[in-house]
Amino acid sequence: QVQLVESGGGLVQAGGSLRLSCAASTSIFSMHAVGWYRQAPGKQREKVATLTRTDSTDYADSVKGRFTISRDNAKDTVYLQMNSLKPEDTAVYYCAALLWHGADPYLWGQGTQVHVSS
Repeated sequence: QVQLVESGGGLVQAGGSLRLSCAASTSIFSMHAVGWYRQAPGKQREKVATLTRTDSTDYADSVKGRFTISRDNAKDTVYLQMNSLKPEDTAVYYCAALLWHGADPYLWGQGTQVHVSS
């Protein structure tokens, strides 16, 4: 019965900012690693950022310095703050739960659309 629900996607101009949220139906983000992934049309899903239980982070080179992953354990919610957005950031963004940062996700959200215009 565990579910992840993303929100916060939408339209934004290049150079703008957007914050995505991922709410869990149970308290799993406080004890598991979490991550954000994205998939553009015609491309494979790629890892964007991960956050471990001990607050270590890892980012894809393409978003490093622009995106920040964080969590609020009290709200069972994970965030992805996206700044200096580029058109190539356009994709469906998914949050996921992992047993550890190097593992494959075992639980996925439904995804939220992000469109960055030129």
